[in-house]
Amino acid sequence: MTRVIIVRHGQSTYNTEKRIQGRTDTSILTEKGRHDANLIGKALSSISFDAIYSSPLQRAKQTADIIHSCLRINSTEQPPAPVETCEQLLEIDLPAWEGMLSEQVKQKFPEDYRIWQQTPERLQMLVKGKEHFPVLALYEQARQFWQEILPRHQGETILVVGHNGINRALISTALGISPSRYHSLQQSNCGISVLNFSGGWQDPVQLESMNQTQHLGETLPSLRPNHQGVRLLLVRHGETEWNRQGRFQGQIDVPLNDNGRLQAQKAAVFLKDVMLDFAVSSPMLRPKETAEIILQYHPHVRLELQDGLREISHGLWEGKFETEIEQEFPGQLHRWRTVPAQVQMPAGENLQQVWQRSLQAWQGIVQTALTKNLQTGIVVAHDATNKTILCQILGLGAENFWNFRQGNGAVSVIDYPCGWNGLPVLQAMNITAHLGGGVFDQTAAGAL
Repeated sequence: MTRVIIVRHGQSTYNTEKRIQGRTDTSILTEKGRHDANLIGKALSSISFDAIYSSPLQRAKQTADIIHSCLRINSTEQPPAPVETCEQLLEIDLPAWEGMLSEQVKQKFPEDYRIWQQTPERLQMLVKGKEHFPVLALYEQARQFWQEILPRHQGETILVVGHNGINRALISTALGISPSRYHSLQQSNCGISVLNFSGGWQDPVQLESMNQTQHLGETLPSLRPNHQGVRLLLVRHGETEWNRQGRFQGQIDVPLNDNGRLQAQKAAVFLKDVMLDFAVSSPMLRPKETAEIILQYHPHVRLELQDGLREISHGLWEGKFETEIEQEFPGQLHRWRTVPAQVQMPAGENLQQVWQRSLQAWQGIVQTALTKNLQTGIVVAHDATNKTILCQILGLGAENFWNFRQGNGAVSVIDYPCGWNGLPVLQAMNITAHLGGGVFDQTAAGAL
């Protein structure tokens, strides 16, 4: 496995002034930007990197250098790999807008700005008399980065320090997310994301986590300006004894074990200062108890149970270990891991059935919250259910089911900043910092 940790640069002078940066290299880190870069360095200090790549633009290179100095200070053996600058990590090229205030762009280019917000892949600018599609060009640039870098680092761990746009494009091209969803992934200053590649370019890849900001002292990423919608915190239940053993549980109603209750308690402490307006859970024991433990700090919130959020029915696989499933249903586990959308569980469900019921439940939750003007709620469900929801909000199909990791007790953050008619934004995914283990998800992988 090749592990890639992606970091956005620290706060820059143009960030504070709300100017479009693009590829202009005038902007440098603020004092806060340098401080937060140090916090990233400390958060990453226990990791040994085989290579470090940075955009050559000052704000990213400064961030990379600060991280590198922290790694060097904390290195007990050989010094960390040097920082290499890479042109393919340059920020999105917006030549007509660079250096302008966002408000000026809105006023001077109202139609282009509308296209940028609603259909970013269609935005075009003239560069030296030629048509330039900034978002499409950025995605091609990201693909070239992966195609060149991954063969060099098979089985290694690398650090990439880039920008908001290129980081979104790197994650999107790895997972197959359309450029039309450019604004659907958040990348906060000094946020950390983790991608795991099973092999080279276009081999299976997993987004382990996205936009972690807890090392900066934040619980959750801040809401975007002009947020008019709802925020949902998607939580996976705590560990069960069958999770720990690697036994398939599906719709067998296995309760939390002691570690699962501890994970739920840690999630409760993590979210206790977040103002919650509503809470929804699968009716099964493990998510229901997880939700009830979280709500001990929110006694005014009533828990609603939604049957559509139940875990996938594994049918005749339920209660069995992988070795037993392989003996009784040879080759089916491999198909489940490689072509999950094509698998019908014997006497159980297929992913399309889970997809339909989870989507219906999710849409109902979002629409009810928007109708009632509720701001923030938690939705506690299961591994398979959560993964289908994540695929849906990013415009992916059931074949992308394994692209997302969901740890026991993990929290993901999904915003609808423009209400139901606007695209949802994945603000953060699979936050597990509150469970210990630092940047990586150390929860038991477990069966579904």
